[in-house]
Amino acid sequence: MNKAQKDNKNRADKEWLGRALVIFSETTGWIAFPVIGALFLGRYLDDRQGSAPLYFLSLTALAFIISSIGISMTGIKYMKQIEKEEKERKLSLENSKEKDNECGNKSS
Repeated sequence: MNKAQKDNKNRADKEWLGRALVIFSETTGWIAFPVIGALFLGRYLDDRQGSAPLYFLSLTALAFIISSIGISMTGIKYMKQIEKEEKERKLSLENSKEKDNECGNKSS
């Protein structure tokens, strides 16, 4: 493998690693922020109203639903993006093969 091929492979690996980190952080955000916010807000409201675990459990359940929907939307968004890029990559490979075949036929 020559230096240009190694550079291309390293660049592709870094792009995938970057995308994976973005997806991970976005998914983690959908888990952490709603749940942590609901826990603190629920405890605060329960202490203020004297309603034991009512707000705490209700807001935690709502946060779970919000987190699930957010994670699903994030997953669907990135799946569509990856599928689109994969189709574009296949088309560009097909086009480059066609050009190579045309060049081969002209030089013969």
